[in-house]
Amino acid sequence: MKQLPDADPGVPDRRSASHYLGWMVRRFRSTVIPAIVLAILWMLCQAVVPALVGKAIDAAVRHDGRDLSKWAFVLLGVGAGQAYFGVARHRFAVVNFLGAMFTTVQVTVRQAGRLGSALSRRIDTGEVVAIGTADIRAIGAAVDITARGTGSLIAVLLVTVILLTTSVPLGLVVVLGVPILMAVVGLLIKPLHHRQQLSREQQGRLTARAADLVGGLRVLRGVGGEAAMADRYRTESQALRWAEVRTARVESLLEAAQVLLPGIFLVLVTWLGARFALQGHITVGQLVSFYAYAAFLVAPLRQLTEALDKMTRGHVAGRRVIGLLGATTDLPDPAAPRSADQLTGELADPESGVVVRPGEITAIVAAEPADAARIADRLGRYAEGGTAAGVPLDEFALATVRERILVADNDARLFTGALRADLDPAGSGRLPAALHAAAAADIVEALPDGLDSEVAERGRTFSGGQQQRLRLVRALVADPETLILVEPTSAVDAHTEARIADRLITARPGRTTVICTSSPLVLDRTDRVCYVEEGRLVAAGSHHRLLADEPRYARTVLREDQQ
Repeated sequence: MKQLPDADPGVPDRRSASHYLGWMVRRFRSTVIPAIVLAILWMLCQAVVPALVGKAIDAAVRHDGRDLSKWAFVLLGVGAGQAYFGVARHRFAVVNFLGAMFTTVQVTVRQAGRLGSALSRRIDTGEVVAIGTADIRAIGAAVDITARGTGSLIAVLLVTVILLTTSVPLGLVVVLGVPILMAVVGLLIKPLHHRQQLSREQQGRLTARAADLVGGLRVLRGVGGEAAMADRYRTESQALRWAEVRTARVESLLEAAQVLLPGIFLVLVTWLGARFALQGHITVGQLVSFYAYAAFLVAPLRQLTEALDKMTRGHVAGRRVIGLLGATTDLPDPAAPRSADQLTGELADPESGVVVRPGEITAIVAAEPADAARIADRLGRYAEGGTAAGVPLDEFALATVRERILVADNDARLFTGALRADLDPAGSGRLPAALHAAAAADIVEALPDGLDSEVAERGRTFSGGQQQRLRLVRALVADPETLILVEPTSAVDAHTEARIADRLITARPGRTTVICTSSPLVLDRTDRVCYVEEGRLVAAGSHHRLLADEPRYARTVLREDQQ
């Protein structure tokens, strides 16, 4: 059986929702095709049961014991086959359902990582939440239903052939009745599709509104806007409720039609069959078979309407996924990216003149801290302008840059879940050393379950200094070739800061490290300091030399020290 999730989800077809669903089916064809075959065999076994029962009844009416035994054994074999095919089909169905869900999660998370900071500007928070909750299930159900839908269609065709060969009038009733039933149900699909789409859009907007309210609640209270925003949220929430009610109305009509219409069809076939039996056109066994077929057709007809419904829902969900996959990043990959082997040598920011030498610990001190952060962004290719050995970083694939250069700033968040998984998701084994280097071992020791303790949302149970040290741990565990730290010790006390500064030296020997800071405790332990004013490099050298030779540098550094 297939192991999920796959390591590589592949490249999805983003042309439309239909193409995306088609790509998903093709990707899982090794399980979708067997599921379809098993579903067909499963439904065919069910489809021939009424005919076999009719044969057995006719044999009993004729008092033909041998013929009765024969059809009874055949019926037993068909029943065993139905049970086997049903169980096997269900196993493949579960794999298809979960596989489509996991793959959608993988491709959307990969796209979210590719978009990076552009994600919040391209896609509403509510859209992302809706994809990760409702839409992945809708897409999984759409892929799963392909097997049962196909099997049901084949079963209906087989029953039609059987009925036509037994009684042309009754067969024609089925031939004409089934398309009519499907057409009536199809009339409900289009409005359902439209209302589901509107409801999903409103749900996304309301979720985004809720996230904004939670994030800005303190500010809203401060400016007296809490009541106004609550009223606006209440109004939008009621609008969403009514949109869901309107959608539910169509869904209830669809569910009712799935029961009522096949029921009417069953009554019609039974009535006609009884009349033909009274007139001697069909045998008693055939009458029983016709009744059983009429009853049996309810199941495949419901599955066909279910297939239409789930494919419609999958199409709506697919449109949302396509919207995310089609979003463009601020930093697109080049058409022909350079080889990762060429990402070597000095890392530089021509705009400011800052040069980072390989294997050294370099500090960037800026009269305005925002200038240092902007330089870090360019060196890490979060903004255009950085170079490696004179080659612009935008000529490399973004994934290559991210693999070689890590920028860790104080905007990074701790994630909900076990602390161990947050700090060392890959299980690299570097976690104990990183905890020591970041002077964070005491944080873990104070937790009730140590590294297995649960991290609250955004790490809110940790103080600012604790969060900063844990973020530093995560960066050190990653152990990139080039590590760029933006104000890594701004929220810790001087004693802890001194320990971190000492241990960083031993933690990254011979590795390129850039620290954007103005703390003398850290600067005193670096190999080289670059001093920046108004976005341009003014001086470079050791910390002590710059203190002696560059008064502006001394004022910048010592001002923070006095604070």
